[in-house]
Amino acid sequence: MAVLDRSELQDSPLADLHAIADQLGLEGFRRLRKADLIDTILGGPATGGSSEGSSDGATADSEERDTDVAAAPVDKPRRRPSVRGRRPRRGSPKDAEAQAAEGKPAAEDKPAGEDKPAGEERVAEGVVELLGNGSAFLRVHPPESSDEDVYISAAQVRRCELVSGDRVTGPLRMPRRSERYSSLIRVETINGAPAGEVSEGAHYEERPVAYPSERLALDAGDATLQAIEWLTPFGCGSRVILAGPARAGKTEILRRLLGALSPREGLEVTLMLTGVRPEEVAEWGEGPIAPVITLSFAASADAQGQAVERAIETAKRTAARGGDALVLIDTLDGLHPHAARKVLAAARNLTDGGSLTIVATATRPYGGETTVIVLDPALANAGGPPLDLTASGTVRAELLVGDEGAAAIAKARASALESSG
Repeated sequence: MAVLDRSELQDSPLADLHAIADQLGLEGFRRLRKADLIDTILGGPATGGSSEGSSDGATADSEERDTDVAAAPVDKPRRRPSVRGRRPRRGSPKDAEAQAAEGKPAAEDKPAGEDKPAGEERVAEGVVELLGNGSAFLRVHPPESSDEDVYISAAQVRRCELVSGDRVTGPLRMPRRSERYSSLIRVETINGAPAGEVSEGAHYEERPVAYPSERLALDAGDATLQAIEWLTPFGCGSRVILAGPARAGKTEILRRLLGALSPREGLEVTLMLTGVRPEEVAEWGEGPIAPVITLSFAASADAQGQAVERAIETAKRTAARGGDALVLIDTLDGLHPHAARKVLAAARNLTDGGSLTIVATATRPYGGETTVIVLDPALANAGGPPLDLTASGTVRAELLVGDEGAAAIAKARASALESSG
């Protein structure tokens, strides 16, 4: 072991020492304190790695906890790694994204902060970009991705309620041999404030809510959308179901709603495709917003429900921060009924925050909606707006369109009832 120097080993991260001990075939090295582990590597006897009260032991325990926060499994090294100047294997950005989607970071060429002196905590700063699986990347040169980006585990995203666009700082852990990117050990600040202060407060479901009062104007020059806007209005925080039998035009109207609402400033729009035909995925891909979920009807109800719930959690965090989120879902029919109701129940207008609006297609309403838009295929075939006003309606419509607007809706529904009778 003449090639190894004690001072160099003392400056090395605990993960590097474990890798060296593993390659040397040392037994029980993970139970040793850092000082004892160095003695063992250099050929000296261990002094009892399990004693309590040692400062070295506390350091080792701390390093173990830090390196485990967002870590992926470590491959066994095929040769002894050098203590200094260790460089991870190269990998393409595409491979890195794929590995991050599986919940683990991949190895990078030159991590952020690599040039800092050994022993000094490396700090990363950047903008959060959430991934579909709940984890995230800290983009250090936003909005572009780079090899200096830092991986954030899904657990940290949930714990700190991070959303895309948050500016975050925190210490990072250098990539292990099987990883491409550095990993964030902990989140210290979010948008300039301590992370603990940002994430404190009442849970989303426990916050006070009110009926929607800010109408989402469609202004699309489309007769069907105009009818929806004034006869079945909905606003920030609404739970909306586009209901009707197969081939009633639910998907087409949802696509028009997306086109009308996606340009709205200050509205975070998310599109999810669950239980759809494969051909429809390509059609949606030509729209203004790329879907974050694309599951065909072949996916199980459990898989669809889990994917939707993950995306809904992101929208909840946006609303909790005071933003307005809109989630469009085509369709809820593939989910278990309880899961579908749970998704709808997430929409609300927070009195002390922002709002989460959900507009989804389904064969029938589930209950608890604030706006139900029922489509009639016969009316669609006649060439007019396909709204069945006798089955449609909005709870507390006067809050969205005023008393005169609510009276006009009541008059139109009465006329529709007379015609149907």
